[in-house]
Amino acid sequence: MVDSMAIEDKVRSVFNDIKEISLRSGRGPEDVKLLAVSKTHPVEALLPAVDTGLLWGLGENRVQEGESKIDVWPEGHPVNWHLIGHLQRNKARKALSLFSMIHSLDSFKLGETLDRLVQEMGLAPYPVLIEVNTSGEEAKHGVAPEDGLPTLMQLIESCPGLDIQGLMTVGPLSDDRSDTARAFESLRLLRDGMSKETGLPLKELSMGMSGDFDLAIEQGSTVVRIGSSIFGVRESR
Repeated sequence: MVDSMAIEDKVRSVFNDIKEISLRSGRGPEDVKLLAVSKTHPVEALLPAVDTGLLWGLGENRVQEGESKIDVWPEGHPVNWHLIGHLQRNKARKALSLFSMIHSLDSFKLGETLDRLVQEMGLAPYPVLIEVNTSGEEAKHGVAPEDGLPTLMQLIESCPGLDIQGLMTVGPLSDDRSDTARAFESLRLLRDGMSKETGLPLKELSMGMSGDFDLAIEQGSTVVRIGSSIFGVRESR
């Protein structure tokens, strides 16, 4: 049984932590948006989080799971759905029909597919983030940092239907928080260089989860993706 009050309290607690860390880092309290990671959690657990009015949206990892929730989402609880997990090109059309933003554009080929579809579907300009593998871990998706600028340049030249709003990364699997901080710093520095080179603002940095969002905010994150601190530990899939 879902404890709605407990979930609401956790959202408010995380939201207050975000504001406190932002201020401590010399940033404004509204500089960082809270995206609740809803993967593996049922709709009845998501509703009280949304109803706080404190979320930027809900983040799903898989197109199929997101669709199953969106199809039964009740009216009167408006929310934006974001795709934060790896997207296969054969599911791109469905993803575009479901999600208001894709955080995981991890190749030029995927960008080409998305661009063609958003123009066919009348969705251009469609907001996306380029996913960067700042940790170098083989299990993670994302372009290599050295390929970030070339990929962005290709997308600007060939994919006018995409509104490239910034970058996304997942912190490293490391117990050393300094490693995590460096990965987040590298994304910010990469964004700054890419923005200077292209003139695009690239204002969004989607980085930081339940265990490391403090480090991400200190390094310039504008979107933190929080799951377990709100909904508890996810069931294994």
